[in-house]
Amino acid sequence: MTIRGIDFKSLSLIDALDLAILVEDEAQERYEEFAGQMEQHRTPEAARFFRFMAENEAKHGRELSARRNQLFGRAARAVTRAMLFDIEAPEYDAARAFMSPRQAMGAAMASEVKAHQFFVEALPAIRDPEVRALFEELREEEVEHQALVQLELDKLPPDSGLSDEDFVDPPAPQ
Repeated sequence: MTIRGIDFKSLSLIDALDLAILVEDEAQERYEEFAGQMEQHRTPEAARFFRFMAENEAKHGRELSARRNQLFGRAARAVTRAMLFDIEAPEYDAARAFMSPRQAMGAAMASEVKAHQFFVEALPAIRDPEVRALFEELREEEVEHQALVQLELDKLPPDSGLSDEDFVDPPAPQ
């Protein structure tokens, strides 16, 4: 996770909302990217789960955007996407060819844990009471998201025990 140029001690509510919206946008885009990869590798169950997660991120982003618009209208944004990287988005190397739904959900769980940790680590620096309340709310939502992923995980049978290596073709003689 990387944050550039954001001073959490003086973070305003509008900037905190913009940051939160961008975090959701980044995660949504990564899940959509992973879904496309899984479709290409013919693992539709993993693709379906990544699309489910993308829609959850999009929904949360829309809710935050509506809140921002209600409070601040069309005020200019000072926080940009260039200031953050991988706060909630799954790690790029989390996607695998032939990924099982359980592996996809494991990647999503790791992302939700990572996002929760971001808010936990940022909170001690937050001075503004409204920003603090927003970050506490977002921290708790990440716990709810973890529970959502866990519910989906609990519905699955155990993995087959096969690994990625089981699907790799041996080198062919030249």
